[in-house]
Amino acid sequence: RESARAAIASCLSAGVRPIMITGDHPLTAVAIARNLGIAQTGKVVTGVELNRMDAAALEWVVEEVSVYARVSPEDKLRIVHALQRRGHIVAMTGDGVNDSPALKRANIGVAMGITGTDVAKEAADTVLLDDNFATIVAAVEEGRVIYDNLLRFIKFSLGGNVGKVLVMLIAPLLGMTTALRPLQLLWLNLLTDGLMGLG
Repeated sequence: RESARAAIASCLSAGVRPIMITGDHPLTAVAIARNLGIAQTGKVVTGVELNRMDAAALEWVVEEVSVYARVSPEDKLRIVHALQRRGHIVAMTGDGVNDSPALKRANIGVAMGITGTDVAKEAADTVLLDDNFATIVAAVEEGRVIYDNLLRFIKFSLGGNVGKVLVMLIAPLLGMTTALRPLQLLWLNLLTDGLMGLG
C-alpha cells in the first residue's frame, strides 16, 4: 500500500492523473481512493449515473471526477473514450475479462501478468510481470528521460548539420572552391553525430 501511495504521489507531481474505475461499492471506492491520494473529495460517480449521461455530459464529468464505482465494462469503455475525446492520453490497467474492451480502446492497455486473465493480456499492449502500479510510474519516468534525450540529440544534430551545410553553401560565395573535403565531412559526422548517437 505504501508503494502504491508513493507511486500515485509521483504521478500527481509529474502531471499524470490517476483515476479509479471499479465495480466495488461507492463508499469502499472513495475510502480507498482517499487513502491512496487519488481523490481528495468524496465525489464518486456510479454506473447508474453514467448511464443517465450523454457523451457531452460525460466529457465534462471525466475532467472533474477521479473515482467511479459500480461500473460495467461498457462504462469503462465510455470513460476511456470520453477522456480521449477531451485530448488526454489514456493508459488503462486491468486484469479481468470485463476490462478487455477498455484495455483495447486505451492509448496503452496495461494488463496484470500475475492475476490477469488471458483475455486481458491479449487485449493489452503491455503486461506487468509484477502487478505493481509503481512499475508503471517507473516506466513513465524512464520513457520521459529517453524522450528528453532524443530531443536533445535531434536538436544537437540539426544544429551541427545545419552549420556544416551553411559552410558548404557560403564557401563558394566567398571564393573558396571547397570549404571541407569529403573525408573532413565524414570525420566531423563520425565525431559529432556518431558518438552522440551512441550516447
